[in-house]
Amino acid sequence: MTPGGGVDAGEPLQEAAARELREEIGLVVSPGLLGQPVAYSCGYADVGWARGTFRDDFFVYRLDAHDVDTTGMEALERQHHAGHRWWTLDELTDSTDVIYPFGLVSLLDQIRTGGTPLQAMQLPAHH
Repeated sequence: MTPGGGVDAGEPLQEAAARELREEIGLVVSPGLLGQPVAYSCGYADVGWARGTFRDDFFVYRLDAHDVDTTGMEALERQHHAGHRWWTLDELTDSTDVIYPFGLVSLLDQIRTGGTPLQAMQLPAHH
């Protein structure tokens, strides 16, 4: 599963994404460097603390290395956090684990071989 979370009222999407990266993995990135979303998914979910229609937008940000820091996570996030690691595209492709969001692996392969899509692609809902 990718880092992510809610968008505060009036908060631009890129700023929300940058904030969530900072809170969940300790990565500080300028919102302007995230560009436009490359994909999104949308669907109904009951996640325990909230239910309704959720939309997730996905950005691509390339970096060589980053030591994940989860100290910025909220208490509820910490309760549901099972661990983290960085994956290569080959590892994702070869994995027998369920990868969320569905379609992420093929999207990343498309980006690697053909570049960033001009319009955000819709991925299947995964909640």
